[in-house]
Amino acid sequence: MGRYACVVRPSISLVVPVFNEEENLAHAVAVAGRALAEFTSQYEVILVDDASTDRTPEIIRGLTATDPHIRTLRHDRNQKLGGTLRDGFAAASMDLVLYMDADLPFDPREIGRAISAMEVTRADMIAAYRYDRTGEGLRRAIYSYVYNGIIGVLFGWPHRDINFAFKLMRREILEAVELRSEGSLISAELITKTKNLGFTVQQIGLDYFPRTRGRSTLSSLGVIGKIFRELIVLYPEMRHPRRRSPQPAVRPAEDRAPI
Repeated sequence: MGRYACVVRPSISLVVPVFNEEENLAHAVAVAGRALAEFTSQYEVILVDDASTDRTPEIIRGLTATDPHIRTLRHDRNQKLGGTLRDGFAAASMDLVLYMDADLPFDPREIGRAISAMEVTRADMIAAYRYDRTGEGLRRAIYSYVYNGIIGVLFGWPHRDINFAFKLMRREILEAVELRSEGSLISAELITKTKNLGFTVQQIGLDYFPRTRGRSTLSSLGVIGKIFRELIVLYPEMRHPRRRSPQPAVRPAEDRAPI
Protein backbone atom coordinates (compact mmCIF):
# COMPACT_ATOMS: atom_id res chain seq x y z
CA MET A 1 0.00 0.00 0.00
CA GLY A 2 3.00 2.35 -0.09
CA ARG A 3 4.95 3.93 2.71
CA TYR A 4 2.13 4.07 5.27
CA ALA A 5 -0.22 1.09 5.48
CA CYS A 6 -2.96 2.50 7.69
CA VAL A 7 -4.78 0.11 10.00
CA VAL A 8 -7.87 2.31 9.65
CA ARG A 9 -8.88 3.62 6.25
CA PRO A 10 -11.12 6.60 7.03
CA SER A 11 -13.26 8.61 4.68
CA ILE A 12 -11.83 12.04 3.83
CA SER A 13 -13.19 15.29 2.41
CA LEU A 14 -10.37 17.20 0.70
CA VAL A 15 -11.17 20.95 0.61
CA VAL A 16 -9.27 22.96 -2.00
CA PRO A 17 -9.72 26.76 -2.17
CA VAL A 18 -9.19 27.90 -5.75
CA PHE A 19 -8.53 31.30 -7.28
CA ASN A 20 -7.02 31.62 -10.78
CA GLU A 21 -5.24 28.27 -10.71
CA GLU A 22 -5.57 27.26 -14.36
CA GLU A 23 -1.95 26.12 -14.47
CA ASN A 24 -2.10 23.96 -11.35
CA LEU A 25 -5.58 22.66 -10.64
CA ALA A 26 -5.96 19.63 -12.92
CA HIS A 27 -2.55 18.28 -11.93
CA ALA A 28 -3.16 18.84 -8.22
CA VAL A 29 -6.54 17.09 -8.31
CA ALA A 30 -5.11 14.11 -10.21
CA VAL A 31 -2.18 13.62 -7.82
CA ALA A 32 -4.34 14.12 -4.73
CA GLY A 33 -6.98 11.74 -6.06
CA ARG A 34 -4.45 8.92 -6.41
CA ALA A 35 -3.28 9.41 -2.82
CA LEU A 36 -6.83 9.55 -1.48
CA ALA A 37 -7.75 6.35 -3.31
CA GLU A 38 -4.74 4.65 -1.68
CA PHE A 39 -5.31 5.72 1.91
CA THR A 40 -9.06 6.15 2.33
CA SER A 41 -12.17 4.00 2.28
CA GLN A 42 -14.09 6.80 0.56
CA TYR A 43 -13.28 10.35 -0.44
CA GLU A 44 -14.55 13.54 -2.01
CA VAL A 45 -12.68 16.54 -3.39
CA ILE A 46 -14.46 19.84 -2.75
CA LEU A 47 -13.23 22.60 -5.07
CA VAL A 48 -14.31 26.08 -3.97
CA ASP A 49 -13.77 28.54 -6.80
CA ASP A 50 -13.46 32.03 -5.34
CA ALA A 51 -14.70 33.91 -8.44
CA SER A 52 -11.74 33.03 -10.65
CA THR A 53 -11.27 35.18 -13.76
CA ASP A 54 -9.04 32.85 -15.81
CA ARG A 55 -9.83 29.40 -17.26
CA THR A 56 -10.27 27.84 -13.82
CA PRO A 57 -14.11 27.56 -14.02
CA GLU A 58 -13.83 25.78 -17.38
CA ILE A 59 -11.25 23.37 -15.97
CA ILE A 60 -13.45 22.67 -12.94
CA ARG A 61 -16.41 21.87 -15.19
CA GLY A 62 -14.26 19.36 -17.08
CA LEU A 63 -12.98 17.73 -13.89
CA THR A 64 -16.46 17.47 -12.42
CA ALA A 65 -17.80 15.87 -15.59
CA THR A 66 -15.20 13.10 -15.54
CA ASP A 67 -14.69 12.38 -11.83
CA PRO A 68 -17.64 11.56 -9.53
CA HIS A 69 -15.50 12.23 -6.45
CA ILE A 70 -15.36 15.96 -7.23
CA ARG A 71 -17.88 18.43 -5.82
CA THR A 72 -17.76 22.12 -6.64
CA LEU A 73 -18.86 25.42 -5.17
CA ARG A 74 -18.41 28.79 -6.84
CA HIS A 75 -18.51 32.31 -5.47
CA ASP A 76 -20.01 35.03 -7.66
CA ARG A 77 -17.68 37.53 -5.97
CA ASN A 78 -14.28 37.02 -4.40
CA GLN A 79 -14.59 36.20 -0.69
CA LYS A 80 -10.91 35.63 0.12
CA LEU A 81 -9.46 32.61 1.86
CA GLY A 82 -11.65 32.78 4.95
CA GLY A 83 -14.97 32.75 3.12
CA THR A 84 -13.73 30.11 0.69
CA LEU A 85 -12.60 27.71 3.41
CA ARG A 86 -15.72 28.24 5.50
CA ASP A 87 -17.92 27.19 2.58
CA GLY A 88 -15.69 24.23 1.76
CA PHE A 89 -15.63 23.02 5.36
CA ALA A 90 -19.41 23.37 5.65
CA ALA A 91 -19.86 21.19 2.55
CA ALA A 92 -17.60 18.38 3.85
CA SER A 93 -19.44 15.13 4.56
CA MET A 94 -16.70 12.60 5.37
CA ASP A 95 -15.21 11.51 8.73
CA LEU A 96 -12.02 13.54 8.29
CA VAL A 97 -11.46 16.85 6.52
CA LEU A 98 -8.17 17.94 4.93
CA TYR A 99 -7.30 21.41 3.69
CA MET A 100 -4.90 21.64 0.72
CA ASP A 101 -3.93 24.54 -1.54
CA ALA A 102 -4.32 24.16 -5.30
CA ASP A 103 -0.62 24.69 -6.04
CA LEU A 104 0.20 21.31 -4.42
CA PRO A 105 2.61 22.52 -1.70
CA PHE A 106 3.21 18.97 -0.37
CA ASP A 107 3.15 15.38 -1.57
CA PRO A 108 -0.46 14.20 -1.05
CA ARG A 109 0.84 10.75 -0.12
CA GLU A 110 1.73 12.34 3.21
CA ILE A 111 -1.97 11.87 3.95
CA GLY A 112 -1.07 8.31 4.91
CA ARG A 113 1.49 9.49 7.46
CA ALA A 114 -0.97 12.01 8.90
CA ILE A 115 -3.64 9.33 9.31
CA SER A 116 -1.09 7.11 11.06
CA ALA A 117 -0.08 10.00 13.35
CA MET A 118 -3.72 10.58 14.20
CA GLU A 119 -4.15 6.89 15.07
CA VAL A 120 -1.01 6.78 17.21
CA THR A 121 -1.56 10.04 19.11
CA ARG A 122 -5.38 9.97 19.18
CA ALA A 123 -5.27 13.58 18.04
CA ASP A 124 -8.30 15.42 16.73
CA MET A 125 -6.17 17.42 14.30
CA ILE A 126 -2.83 16.91 12.58
CA ALA A 127 -1.40 20.31 11.59
CA ALA A 128 1.74 20.12 9.47
CA TYR A 129 4.69 22.48 9.30
CA ARG A 130 7.27 22.92 6.56
CA TYR A 131 10.74 21.53 7.21
CA ASP A 132 12.32 24.20 5.00
CA ARG A 133 10.75 27.47 3.81
CA THR A 134 13.81 29.04 2.22
CA GLY A 135 12.63 28.14 -1.27
CA GLU A 136 9.85 30.75 -1.16
CA GLY A 137 12.14 33.66 -0.42
CA LEU A 138 13.59 35.46 2.58
CA ARG A 139 10.74 37.96 2.97
CA ARG A 140 8.01 35.33 3.30
CA ALA A 141 10.16 33.27 5.67
CA ILE A 142 10.61 36.32 7.93
CA TYR A 143 6.89 37.15 7.79
CA SER A 144 6.05 33.59 8.80
CA TYR A 145 8.58 33.49 11.64
CA VAL A 146 7.29 36.76 13.11
CA TYR A 147 3.63 35.81 12.69
CA ASN A 148 4.06 32.38 14.26
CA GLY A 149 5.88 34.01 17.17
CA ILE A 150 3.10 36.54 17.72
CA ILE A 151 0.42 33.84 17.70
CA GLY A 152 2.49 31.78 20.13
CA VAL A 153 2.83 34.69 22.57
CA LEU A 154 -0.83 35.73 22.34
CA PHE A 155 -2.27 32.25 22.79
CA GLY A 156 0.40 30.47 24.82
CA TRP A 157 0.88 27.67 22.36
CA PRO A 158 3.83 27.75 19.94
CA HIS A 159 3.08 26.56 16.42
CA ARG A 160 5.87 26.22 13.93
CA ASP A 161 3.88 27.05 10.79
CA ILE A 162 0.30 27.95 11.59
CA ASN A 163 -0.67 29.05 8.06
CA PHE A 164 0.59 25.98 6.20
CA ALA A 165 -2.12 24.40 4.07
CA PHE A 166 -2.12 20.92 5.61
CA LYS A 167 -4.63 20.43 8.37
CA LEU A 168 -6.24 17.02 8.76
CA MET A 169 -9.06 17.12 11.28
CA ARG A 170 -12.05 15.20 12.54
CA ARG A 171 -15.30 16.69 11.26
CA GLU A 172 -16.42 17.13 14.88
CA ILE A 173 -14.00 20.07 15.10
CA LEU A 174 -15.76 21.92 12.30
CA GLU A 175 -19.13 21.18 13.88
CA ALA A 176 -17.94 22.77 17.14
CA VAL A 177 -15.78 25.70 15.96
CA GLU A 178 -17.37 28.85 14.58
CA LEU A 179 -15.02 30.44 12.06
CA ARG A 180 -15.46 34.14 11.31
CA SER A 181 -12.22 35.25 9.64
CA GLU A 182 -12.60 36.60 6.14
CA GLY A 183 -8.92 36.48 5.25
CA SER A 184 -5.82 34.44 6.00
CA LEU A 185 -6.24 34.67 9.77
CA ILE A 186 -8.59 31.70 9.39
CA SER A 187 -5.79 29.15 9.93
CA ALA A 188 -4.80 30.68 13.27
CA GLU A 189 -8.46 31.08 14.22
CA LEU A 190 -9.14 27.42 13.43
CA ILE A 191 -6.20 26.08 15.42
CA THR A 192 -6.50 28.36 18.45
CA LYS A 193 -10.24 27.79 18.79
CA THR A 194 -9.74 24.05 18.32
CA LYS A 195 -7.17 23.99 21.12
CA ASN A 196 -9.17 26.24 23.42
CA LEU A 197 -12.29 24.09 23.03
CA GLY A 198 -10.32 21.13 24.37
CA PHE A 199 -9.48 19.26 21.18
CA THR A 200 -5.99 17.77 20.72
CA VAL A 201 -3.70 19.13 18.01
CA GLN A 202 -0.46 17.42 16.98
CA GLN A 203 2.17 18.72 14.56
CA ILE A 204 4.20 16.82 11.97
CA GLY A 205 6.85 18.10 9.58
CA LEU A 206 6.56 17.81 5.79
CA ASP A 207 8.74 18.53 2.80
CA TYR A 208 7.50 21.72 1.15
CA PHE A 209 7.34 22.38 -2.58
CA PRO A 210 7.26 26.12 -3.45
CA ARG A 211 4.88 27.24 -6.18
CA THR A 212 6.32 26.91 -9.70
CA ARG A 213 3.29 28.05 -11.69
CA GLY A 214 0.79 30.82 -11.19
CA ARG A 215 1.04 33.62 -8.65
CA SER A 216 0.38 33.74 -4.93
CA THR A 217 -0.98 36.90 -3.28
CA LEU A 218 -0.92 35.58 0.29
CA SER A 219 2.18 37.54 1.30
CA SER A 220 1.00 40.92 -0.02
CA LEU A 221 0.88 43.87 2.37
CA GLY A 222 -2.90 44.01 1.97
CA VAL A 223 -3.28 40.39 3.08
CA ILE A 224 -0.91 40.90 6.03
CA GLY A 225 -2.73 44.05 7.10
CA LYS A 226 -6.07 42.27 7.01
CA ILE A 227 -4.69 39.45 9.17
CA PHE A 228 -3.75 41.87 11.94
CA ARG A 229 -6.96 43.89 11.70
CA GLU A 230 -8.99 40.71 12.09
CA LEU A 231 -6.73 39.48 14.87
CA ILE A 232 -7.48 42.60 16.91
CA VAL A 233 -11.23 42.09 16.48
CA LEU A 234 -11.34 38.31 16.95
CA TYR A 235 -8.70 37.93 19.67
CA PRO A 236 -11.18 37.70 22.60
CA GLU A 237 -13.23 34.92 21.06
CA MET A 238 -10.13 33.08 19.83
CA ARG A 239 -8.96 33.04 23.46
CA HIS A 240 -12.36 32.02 24.84
CA PRO A 241 -14.40 30.39 22.07
CA ARG A 242 -17.86 28.93 22.52
CA ARG A 243 -19.07 25.78 20.82
CA ARG A 244 -21.43 26.68 18.07
CA SER A 245 -24.90 25.24 17.58
CA PRO A 246 -25.39 22.83 14.65
CA GLN A 247 -25.50 24.53 11.25
CA PRO A 248 -27.19 23.35 8.05
CA ALA A 249 -24.81 21.85 5.51
CA VAL A 250 -23.92 23.69 2.31
CA ARG A 251 -25.63 22.09 -0.65
CA PRO A 252 -23.41 20.40 -3.26
CA ALA A 253 -22.83 22.38 -6.44
CA GLU A 254 -24.87 19.92 -8.47
CA ASP A 255 -27.92 21.10 -6.47
CA ARG A 256 -27.07 24.77 -7.04
CA ALA A 257 -26.55 27.01 -10.02
CA PRO A 258 -23.86 25.63 -12.37
CA ILE A 259 -20.53 27.39 -12.62
